[in-house]
Amino acid sequence: MEPDAVELNRRLFHPVDLARFPVAERRSLRWSTRQGARPISARIPPARTSSAGTAGSGADAQALREIMRQAAIAGGDIAMASFRPGQQTSARVRYKTGNSPVSNADEAVDAFLKETLTAALPSAGWLSEETRDDRARLDHDLCWVVDPIDGTRAYCAGDSNWTVAIALVEKGRPLAGVVHAPALGEHYSAVRGAGAEMNGAPILASPREQARGARVAGPGPMVDKLEHYTGALTKMPRLPSLALRLARVASNDLDIALVSAHARDWDIAAADLLIEEAGGLLTGLDGFRPVYNLRDPQHETLISSGAPLHGEVLEGVQDFMRRNGWT
Repeated sequence: MEPDAVELNRRLFHPVDLARFPVAERRSLRWSTRQGARPISARIPPARTSSAGTAGSGADAQALREIMRQAAIAGGDIAMASFRPGQQTSARVRYKTGNSPVSNADEAVDAFLKETLTAALPSAGWLSEETRDDRARLDHDLCWVVDPIDGTRAYCAGDSNWTVAIALVEKGRPLAGVVHAPALGEHYSAVRGAGAEMNGAPILASPREQARGARVAGPGPMVDKLEHYTGALTKMPRLPSLALRLARVASNDLDIALVSAHARDWDIAAADLLIEEAGGLLTGLDGFRPVYNLRDPQHETLISSGAPLHGEVLEGVQDFMRRNGWT
């Protein structure tokens, strides 16, 4: 049997055994409680109580939302210990294959979230950008999908547009999702059937029906090509955190978000549910929603918008992709 809400909270919020983490990570874990420190999470108001139902009871949905909310906020506090707005991070940085940066802050947040979330829900598999993939996750109906710092390059450069992204995937689709942007004071969450929220208030995607003039963010070449099809668009900053770019569709701060090929589950799963619960769509060029926790967690080109606009945007992207031989 899965643990009930009380047991989940007990498991999640047990004191962290700092001795189990490397020295640098222990310093980060202590950051939010050291004398004089004010965690960025102080800017995030408590989650509102949802009256909506879900696949389980409303109480279960709210308990799950709260578990993930507090885990993401605590993870964000760890990352904030090494974040320097407008300056290079104080964390150590190395580069993975493909020249992708990873900092010891990424690793500290990842370690904390893995211990915390797997303790809260032991029956779930685990998939994270910063953990070696264990294909045993494929045998689980439930799987945690995590990006401890989405937008690491921005984080390292002192750009505030990075997030902690957590999704709980059930049989290929997100059951719950959190996108936490601690340096911006923005916290997004959703539970299937219980709606999407930003900083505790309900959010809905744009009801816009025509693409001309729409607010769009994504890779420059894709945006330019779409504009040839739709007419003039309002071009917004791309945003280095893909999870944040998609969350902005859910909150109606963007009408359209474009995603080039090769995004991974951990980049998009949490924000996908935000968009769905806010009344928007995130699909591939085939018009189908992404499926998660497959053997290969990589995705092709994706398009997101409010539901009324999605057909026109999808046709526009399909058109320029065919004309240019893009995939």
